[in-house]
Amino acid sequence: MRGPKQKAYTASSVLKLISMAAKRAGINKKVTPYMLRHSFATHLIEDGIDIRHIQLLLGHSSTKTTEIYTHVAESSFKDIKDLLS
Repeated sequence: MRGPKQKAYTASSVLKLISMAAKRAGINKKVTPYMLRHSFATHLIEDGIDIRHIQLLLGHSSTKTTEIYTHVAESSFKDIKDLLS
């Protein structure tokens, strides 16, 4: 026997869930779904995941859109050996 049809979350309910989770975690700043998405993408880039895979996960039509996350992940580039110096 199946239960009642589940409804999709509304934007306001997602924001409320994230805000409550942040509060429980001791985060006093406002946390948004976009911030979580941005953090997720940045961590993937820092972990060396191919940008085309990240593009697909985020639903971007162009890698140019996904590349905005690369500027945040610049700290991972300091470990790359410079062959010209």
